[in-house]
Amino acid sequence: MIPPIYPVCAASAAVQAVLGNPPSLWPFGEAPEGITDPYAVWQVINGAPENYINQVPDMDSYSLQVDVYGKTGESVTDVAKALRDAIEPHAHITSWGGQSKDPETKRYRYTFSVDWFKSR
Repeated sequence: MIPPIYPVCAASAAVQAVLGNPPSLWPFGEAPEGITDPYAVWQVINGAPENYINQVPDMDSYSLQVDVYGKTGESVTDVAKALRDAIEPHAHITSWGGQSKDPETKRYRYTFSVDWFKSR
């Protein structure tokens, strides 16, 4: 009941080039303290089974939020592009949430949303 974002992205050479091998891609709240930039986190923000009247669900749908953090705007854009290219053959990117810079940490952030359908 977890979308396969990590294995899909970890298999991408482009993602490995910008996030390392294994990639610094973590479920929200699980990135280690003091992690090296750039890195990305993801979280399920919505989801549901595909329910039918005459059978049990054979698929689950998930809406994910992906956040990329880094020391420069260019680095987070590069990571977002690599993640996009890895994800799009498997799921749908539904929005580009924007870019920001945290005034306290000085980290740049790029966020986007993904809808993922996973067969059971």
